[in-house]
Amino acid sequence: MTTNTTATATDFTSAIAAAEASHSRLDFARSAPKAFRAVIGLDAAARAGLDPTLVELIQIRASHLNHCAYCLHMHTGDARKAGESEERLHMVAVWREARHFFTPKEQAALALTEALTLVAGAGVPDAVYAEAAACFEEAELAHVIALICTINTWNRVALATGKVAGTDERKG
Repeated sequence: MTTNTTATATDFTSAIAAAEASHSRLDFARSAPKAFRAVIGLDAAARAGLDPTLVELIQIRASHLNHCAYCLHMHTGDARKAGESEERLHMVAVWREARHFFTPKEQAALALTEALTLVAGAGVPDAVYAEAAACFEEAELAHVIALICTINTWNRVALATGKVAGTDERKG
């Protein structure tokens, strides 16, 4: 059984390497360094003072909605490193049906993440905003909104530049 797991892990690593080698889109950080650093600055400012678990839940949910495999892989890994349970990670995509896995504050953040990520559909409904405003102090809510905007920016950059899930440019 260990051999199969090892072979699968080796195959997975080889597949990631092959996908990365075939990548032919621009390197955003190299091509637009000022813009890249500005997004990094916004990201750092947005997450300041927020619970790291909440940060990862928001980033994971937005990445689900935007179909960004690169960011989803990165942020589920970060959440695991921060101690998040596999059980909760599996429930993020269906959090409304599994509310008991999440605190009211996390539920409010996930609802706001969905509304702001999918803003073109119905805007940010008053009820969603009111729920978030009831759960977060004003400054904290502003940081949550900034974080949602930031992960949506990262998702769009990753999708536009063809980032490969399983790689992480923060390493090395």
